[in-house]
Amino acid sequence: MAVTKSLTKAVPFEKDSKVEQWELGYTYENDSKGDATYYTSTFNVHVEATDPNGVVNFTAKAKADWTKSEIEALCPISQWDTVFASQVDSVITNPPSNPIADQSYSIPE
Repeated sequence: MAVTKSLTKAVPFEKDSKVEQWELGYTYENDSKGDATYYTSTFNVHVEATDPNGVVNFTAKAKADWTKSEIEALCPISQWDTVFASQVDSVITNPPSNPIADQSYSIPE
């Protein structure tokens, strides 16, 4: 299983020329398009510099001062890794089996 993952969305919300919030998207792909084991999923998160409970997630700064690794660090990647692995397992590796119709069944007399 070759999983690729990448930051696919980063929308800054600015106030006084500093990023106060980020809207982020991260896309996972299992194998390659066209493969029987191909599966993709995109996760999204909205991160505020300081959340409503007063927890500081990041220090506001100009959008030009952000690096890709700093933005990626705001994503709950380990949580998303677990969810994606579970999705692949339930859809690709161990999909549920569906009941099979028996068209030759005769109703008892």
